[in-house]
Amino acid sequence: MEKVTRMDVSKRTLLVKVGEKCGYAYFLEKGMTRSFWIVNGEEITTSFSSEGDIVFSMDELYYGKISEENVETLEDAVVYRIHLADLQELFRTNIEMANWGRIIHQNEYRRLHTSHRDRLTLPAAERYEAFRRQFPQICQRVQLGYIASYLGITLPTLSRLRAK
Repeated sequence: MEKVTRMDVSKRTLLVKVGEKCGYAYFLEKGMTRSFWIVNGEEITTSFSSEGDIVFSMDELYYGKISEENVETLEDAVVYRIHLADLQELFRTNIEMANWGRIIHQNEYRRLHTSHRDRLTLPAAERYEAFRRQFPQICQRVQLGYIASYLGITLPTLSRLRAK
């Protein structure tokens, strides 16, 4: 705990910024974030995180590179910040932390794999229903445009699907 700092973070704060080294991982106690890329000037949402999750730049933690993705708070948040070097040291020296990190990444791999498969194989309506089942709290707390972006559909299409 001595390596962790509690922070109150305002809505729309970029915790991780494209093209910059952040140096920290953030454990979410309260609030929600989204990760996104900017492609041709358009924000493409790649994931959401909420209470109990951890957010950081994988590029930075694992490869020592600047982030290729932004992480933004969608609500006022309470986070616990830890230096990436301290987190890596915990993973190296504490088997419980190492296993916790492995489980987080196993779960994230499964989520990414499922999301990728669904975007390539399911019609928009089925993608939205799968998203609603997997992430019911997100549907209540996040702007529809972010969900549409995550699902790879337009906002008007998502609005039609929700109206059915």
